[in-house]
Amino acid sequence: MSDASPIFLIDDDKDLLRATKQTLELAGFNVSAFPVAGQALAALDPDFAGAIVSDIRMPQIDGLQLFDRVRKQDADLPVILITGHGDIPMAVKAIQDGAYDFITKPFAADRLVQAVRRAVEKRRLVLENRALRRAADQARDDLPLIGQTPTMERLRRTLRQIADTDIDVLLTGETGSGKEVVASLLHSWSRRASGNFVALNCGALPETVIESELFGHEPGAFTGAQKKRIGRIEHASGGTLFLDEIESMPPSTQVQMLRVLEMREVTPLGTNEVRPVDLRVVAAAKVDLSDPAQRGDFREDLYYRLNVVTISIPPLRERRDDIPLLFGHFAERAAARFKREAPPVSAAVHRHLQEHSWPGNVRELSHFAERFVLGVEQAPVGTPASAPEEDGALTLPERLERHEAKIIREALDANDGDVRRTIAELGIPRKTFYDKLQRHGIVRSQFAASKAEPF
Repeated sequence: MSDASPIFLIDDDKDLLRATKQTLELAGFNVSAFPVAGQALAALDPDFAGAIVSDIRMPQIDGLQLFDRVRKQDADLPVILITGHGDIPMAVKAIQDGAYDFITKPFAADRLVQAVRRAVEKRRLVLENRALRRAADQARDDLPLIGQTPTMERLRRTLRQIADTDIDVLLTGETGSGKEVVASLLHSWSRRASGNFVALNCGALPETVIESELFGHEPGAFTGAQKKRIGRIEHASGGTLFLDEIESMPPSTQVQMLRVLEMREVTPLGTNEVRPVDLRVVAAAKVDLSDPAQRGDFREDLYYRLNVVTISIPPLRERRDDIPLLFGHFAERAAARFKREAPPVSAAVHRHLQEHSWPGNVRELSHFAERFVLGVEQAPVGTPASAPEEDGALTLPERLERHEAKIIREALDANDGDVRRTIAELGIPRKTFYDKLQRHGIVRSQFAASKAEPF
């Protein structure tokens, strides 16, 4: 498998340096070889996209000193140390301090190649997460309508063009696609921003209550009406009225709403007083109101009165390139809300973000990000980490990855999730074990019969 990731290789043994460089280049890596650590440090870029492989025993700056300097520059840059037998205790200490891995001499070429491949994959995920955070910071002005796809850019452009007008707007889109977010932006980007943004879900109120909610009432207007109530329409005067799921509005209320739109006036229940209102109406529907079959008993004249400007909000599956950016924003928001650090995004979670159909759209993604931050959604159902797939459709490295994950799960299961026993059975370092759990999206606690604590 070819991998053009850059590798810095440092060793003062010229013969070993040349042989190791050739091994990594045959595996497809772009290798820069250095006989002394100082040269590598001078050439290291802050956004270095690969990994460092270094011998421990070297003159001037040894491998441990190199690792310490790299860690201070970028703690997330993977460093693999090559050790002699006598250096193993030092290497173990370096692993505890954050080094990615160590390999003892003499080593098999495949052992080095696989370690480097895992290291650059980890580095790739780290840089992707950093890029998402930077993009989220740059998108602050457009929050919460985040997206860099052409569809979202056109949507933001359209909203800004019509925001400061008083035309009524009809929003269409699937559940959870962000219709209320769009309505709120139309309000906040308009000269009505100082007025009230009043939202009402027409499908959440029974027919006996919706008229009072919309139009208000006077004392004694009906049984139980003891106090005067200002309706949502009047409360929105000077601002914006958002009517969600307007297709659920009762037919009798539709007639009254049509008059409000045409005359811009409201008559509360229990009075003949007509009160003028100055408002913009933004309505949202889950169905296509232009289609008589979907419109049902929704009035055609009310549809045409609302349909001055119609904006369609795309489902999440039609703008997949925006999903990582949205997820990064939601995870950051959840971390602040729950007062905890967001965990690193594993390869399994990355695959889930791109391959899941997201029927609940942005709302579903937001909830997934919250569960991810809380640590209860590390290996989503339906990702390649857990879903069956024909091995014939996979490359050899992917088959090896799947087989490795299977072995780790079986070892955890056999040892009831006990980390000490599992590591002893697998014969790998503790740091490597946890790296593999993250890589494969394996949640150790799912195997713990007695909830044994890791050491």
